[in-house]
Amino acid sequence: MRGSGREGSNRGKMSGGARSGRSGGSGGQRGSRKDGGDRRDVPSRRDGQRPGDARKTDTRKTDARKTAPRTMSDRELVRSYAEPPKLGRRKGEWIDIRLPEALAGAAPQKLLQMTPIAPKLANKLIQAKGVLAQGTTLRLKLFPAEAIDFPPDWMELNVLYEDDFTLVVNKPSGIEVHPSEHGQRRTLAHAVASYYEMTNQQVRIRHIHRIDKETTGPVLYAKNEFAHYEYDKAMREKSIERVYLALAEGVLEKDRGTINKPIGQDRHHSTKRRVSETGDPAVTHYEVVERFVDHTLVRLRLETGRTHQIRVHLSAIGHPLAGDGMYGGKRGLIARQALHGERLIWRHPWTGESLSARAPLPDDFAEALGKLRG
Repeated sequence: MRGSGREGSNRGKMSGGARSGRSGGSGGQRGSRKDGGDRRDVPSRRDGQRPGDARKTDTRKTDARKTAPRTMSDRELVRSYAEPPKLGRRKGEWIDIRLPEALAGAAPQKLLQMTPIAPKLANKLIQAKGVLAQGTTLRLKLFPAEAIDFPPDWMELNVLYEDDFTLVVNKPSGIEVHPSEHGQRRTLAHAVASYYEMTNQQVRIRHIHRIDKETTGPVLYAKNEFAHYEYDKAMREKSIERVYLALAEGVLEKDRGTINKPIGQDRHHSTKRRVSETGDPAVTHYEVVERFVDHTLVRLRLETGRTHQIRVHLSAIGHPLAGDGMYGGKRGLIARQALHGERLIWRHPWTGESLSARAPLPDDFAEALGKLRG
């Protein structure tokens, strides 16, 4: 959290002896002027003290007050640290964070302000007694044990990346990320539940994005509430990048381009989408990787994340995906739409470090390319 503590300064005024107003009394008063003008009282002085010495002494005391440093408040001290504290060692449900010596003893509410934890979650942590400050150590209960909210269905799972906050899984074709109807089993959510159970992780299933049933590639999961909040925010801010490889029918003439066409639901088919002026904004960027006689391998980056976006956009420009029967593709070369999530790029929810996961090309996609290359 960026910020700097501002030190206020005490403004002192030099003060001399107290002044009295004009006096109409008679003689016997010190400091009377011989010319009969206004008479002013002057401060009394000890023997040997010259006039003005008292004023000089007061000035020195005032100057000392002006230059004395003011102690920073907890809020100012916390804000003077630009970078969030580094994560320490996780101990079960808790994680220890080492604080600078200057922050020892600061109020926990103020210390949370220097972390990436949003105020809403910070308040929730405090209310749940999930914040402990002990000297230079801040302890946070970021990993409370949770009931797994999907019945586990074991299947082979290709884990591309994992840490205390994040899990990235390579989804195979033929299974959905999440159940689409009540009672549905053997989705990726059920497989992840099984993985958590086998690895003794009491974690809820929190997928951050979806990909189509027949599409392969990485899917991002948050392993605690803090990471879920940060990743949802990153998705809204479009800072999580998804890179796809697609095999399109026909030969794209331009080496690169952008497809900017709104997408809405097809009125005649509930699961189908189409380009529509009244649809939601949708932007896809593409670049040609390799051209064949009647197909093109393209790499695509999504600026938005509409349902079936790549499939709809490529079909709209006359180049449907190979194998994508719903949007005009032929199934001779591959038995599903030839779309693969090649890479996922995101930032660590606490440190902000750039991370990425790359998914290997699935066998059926690689075989299709092999046939085209002869």
